[in-house]
Amino acid sequence: MAERDTTGRPHDALSERLFEARIIIISGGIDQKVAERVTAQLLALSAADATAPITLYINSQGGHVEAGDTIHDMIRYVAPPVRIVGTGWVASAGALIYVAVPREQRYCLPNTRFLLHQPAGGAGGTASDIAIEAREIVKMRERLNRIFARETGQSVEKIEDDTHRNFWLGAEEAREYGLVGHIIESQGDLP
Repeated sequence: MAERDTTGRPHDALSERLFEARIIIISGGIDQKVAERVTAQLLALSAADATAPITLYINSQGGHVEAGDTIHDMIRYVAPPVRIVGTGWVASAGALIYVAVPREQRYCLPNTRFLLHQPAGGAGGTASDIAIEAREIVKMRERLNRIFARETGQSVEKIEDDTHRNFWLGAEEAREYGLVGHIIESQGDLP
């Protein structure tokens, strides 16, 4: 990705053009570095114009839940309206980011696949440390289930049942589930 100046604006021509068009792209794994970049872009775009919409494209296998939380919360925090377009696959922490906007602002392309599942963790150390980590993962799972229930209209119990194992949805299934607002085929389909 391009280097940035002190305003968070990118230096290379492609990144500059995307910035001017108010487009953010998340592709690949979600980690702290991605969260930092997307946060900087959201804040810079908000500072540039607090009313013009931002379009975020996401194609991600997921990653660190905490990094996904950062992006999810920042999307909800900034003043400009954000719409999200899913493409490829939107999985795990990527799905958490995807539901940061109201359903009517959630778009996907026809071949997009979605994956919801419970968080995974690897605990090591003493038995006490492992017990603490296990409790934290359970709390995280419960919190994520509440978020997905709120944003899809499904019950928390249904989300718990569905995400007990990997839960894959195609674009149409995701729309019926309440995850996707609109399936689009071209950029002209965006309002």
